[in-house]
Amino acid sequence: MKKISVIIPAYNEEKTIAEVLEKISEVNLGLIKEIVIVDDGSIDNSAKVARKFIRQKRRNNKSIFKLVTKKNGGKGSAIKKGLEVATGEIITIQDADLEYDPNDYISLIKPILNNQAEVVFGSRFLRKHKPKYKLYFFGNKFLSFLTKMLYGTTITDMETCYKVFSHKLIKNMSLKANGFDIEPEITAKLLKKGIKIKEVPISYYPRSKLEGKKINWKDGLKAIWTLFYWRFKKL
Repeated sequence: MKKISVIIPAYNEEKTIAEVLEKISEVNLGLIKEIVIVDDGSIDNSAKVARKFIRQKRRNNKSIFKLVTKKNGGKGSAIKKGLEVATGEIITIQDADLEYDPNDYISLIKPILNNQAEVVFGSRFLRKHKPKYKLYFFGNKFLSFLTKMLYGTTITDMETCYKVFSHKLIKNMSLKANGFDIEPEITAKLLKKGIKIKEVPISYYPRSKLEGKKINWKDGLKAIWTLFYWRFKKL
């Protein structure tokens, strides 16, 4: 049976991480699930909550849980650490909040299992959702538009968390970014290599800054720079 590795970069997500892990555990994919939680130097009880969940689930759950703790370095650094640990034939990324629904894994992995794609992105803009902040909504729209212009693609959601890859493809990619700029770096490098990104619609439930949303306008500027940098940088 094939295995899917779900990499969860987590920083100060004690309020939501157990529920996210529960949702991932419950979704039936017909695959072995390897759930790799990377605690990125949280100063709250994220790691403690994750450990407690794992202890409770190990006895009666077929999922494989791995918890890695590290010094804080950003989302990109956590994803890279997760990639070092992940062993599944399929690899996906899952934020530790509740903005994305693991039930969407079913449609995300289908094109890879059917050998129709090597990479699948879940697009928030192929399905209607009510944006909480217009700045984020239009910022994401602009970044996707810029990606289209620079790389000649039809992609609609470059910044999506839900990026699903074949193991070999993402493991062989040399990633540099340590922060949120990991998203445009991954996208840019895939497109520069001529790899077609298939998109499927996903659900999205944006949270507020009070609820823990961390990305800001400075990350948007860094994403713009990253897209231009990798467009003209030799791989």
